[in-house]
Amino acid sequence: MSAVSHFAEPTQWPDYLRAIVDIAFPAFSIRVAPGPLDGVAGLPYPLDRAHTIHIVTAFNPYGRRTSARANLRAQHELLHDIGLHGLRWWPAVGGDPVGTHAEISAAVVGMNDAQARALGRRFGQDAVFAWSPTSWRLLACADAAHDTVLADRHAYHLTPPPHRFSHQADVSVPG
Repeated sequence: MSAVSHFAEPTQWPDYLRAIVDIAFPAFSIRVAPGPLDGVAGLPYPLDRAHTIHIVTAFNPYGRRTSARANLRAQHELLHDIGLHGLRWWPAVGGDPVGTHAEISAAVVGMNDAQARALGRRFGQDAVFAWSPTSWRLLACADAAHDTVLADRHAYHLTPPPHRFSHQADVSVPG
């Protein structure tokens, strides 16, 4: 993730707009991806309508390529922070559509958008995703003026769950 100044759109915004996110709920995994359904029946929102799921990571803060060890340490700190606030979360992985870049993340319930942005900023991130019953949004951590509703998103079951949950995600920075 690249660092941004206040009021500047992150340079990697186009990468975020194309990103896919996998979430491992206890009984199933879901992939949220860009593009039309192409005849595949999309899933309904997996939680009740009162909750928004925010996808947050601590990987590669300030747009710097960071070692796997540093990324995992930062992610551990993020999960500790989430736990201290008593928030419910599930493992998630976000990355590019072709699978060359992925970042371990957390799908968190119990925050509003401002709290999710603040958490992302605390861990040096440009943006967090927000999934509600009505939309999939990209929230800029530095400046809400850059928030983007991502149309043409669909969710579907992953069967079997992706390998991205079974080992360390790639920690490379997209080129």
